[in-house]
Amino acid sequence: MFWAISRIAAADFAERRNEGLQAHLDYLRSQKDILVLSGATTSDDAKQYVGSLLIVNVKTRAEAQRFAEGDPFTQSGMFTGMTITRMNKGQFNPQAAEGA
Repeated sequence: MFWAISRIAAADFAERRNEGLQAHLDYLRSQKDILVLSGATTSDDAKQYVGSLLIVNVKTRAEAQRFAEGDPFTQSGMFTGMTITRMNKGQFNPQAAEGA
């Protein structure tokens, strides 16, 4: 089942992002078996980070929580809040994401 993980960026996220980016990306790559989609969320003009959204395919909320807590960005305090919500798969069209 899908779980949507929405995280709120800390006020200093933009300033600290680059110092932990490689470890964060390495972690996401290591989770490719369960990670469906991930990306930063931004202001409408894309000038400020708002947080991130991740979709994972795991059986339980606890597994989704473990995934989120294992992320080096989470471990270093880059987010001030997080919600995990079960998500039913409705439309799924990965081709529509090409070029985004």
